[in-house]
Amino acid sequence: MLKVENLYHAFNRRTILEDINFSVEKGQLCGLFGPNGSGKTTLFQCCLGFIRPDKGMIRFLDKDIRKLTIRETAQHVAYVPQHHTQPFPFQVEEMVLMGRTPHMRGFYKPAKKDQAAARTAMERVGISNLAREPFDILSGGQQQLVLIARAIAQGTDMIFLDEPTSALDFRNQTLVWKALRQIADQGTGILACSHDPNHVAWFCDTTVVLGSPGLVAKGDPSKVFSQQLMDEIYKGACEVSHAMDLKIILPSGLTRHPAEAAGC
Repeated sequence: MLKVENLYHAFNRRTILEDINFSVEKGQLCGLFGPNGSGKTTLFQCCLGFIRPDKGMIRFLDKDIRKLTIRETAQHVAYVPQHHTQPFPFQVEEMVLMGRTPHMRGFYKPAKKDQAAARTAMERVGISNLAREPFDILSGGQQQLVLIARAIAQGTDMIFLDEPTSALDFRNQTLVWKALRQIADQGTGILACSHDPNHVAWFCDTTVVLGSPGLVAKGDPSKVFSQQLMDEIYKGACEVSHAMDLKIILPSGLTRHPAEAAGC
């Protein structure tokens, strides 16, 4: 679905991305992971067509993204930003309906099929009960689910999410990542950027790990997230452990192993 080939990009003579190669398939949840300054945001912007890379090719559905119009891009790719400011008091249903804009002409009102798509999208992420609520009074987790529902209503083959849970508490982080996992299981390709290796390890099928300035590793997080990789990225600041058949990335130097503290 998405294929990135030999990508290279520099800014002010500083190499940001170098020799980046990976793909995201239909129904796959891919976690884009790496430390600050590793080029995650730049790679996202290249994949979305916001930045033209200096070298390399990005294809979506076997088409060069540089040859797609803005409308064509929006009909195939949805984007959920890290932060969203809504200056007007729109209701949740109205926010989700905005995802149908690429499929409407001019200032036409949403058709019945657009309204149906919005209702279905809200049902898929469990926010149908919030349809008439003002967006700006919702919790951070609820707002993020609304933006994900808007992306679903857009009816695209793929969704890009930039740090979707960076400002959320643990409950809402889990809520959002579970929703993403469900969406991918229903056939949508997802590329989600995250600073948290645990989210990638627990919810993603595959990961792309960036260093500076290139690709450090890619593949199944259960295999990719080794102690050696974490040492390379975080210089000994974390340890790879296991619980419930899952890898857990912990700060190094903890006095007790998680299994020993399970009864607390």
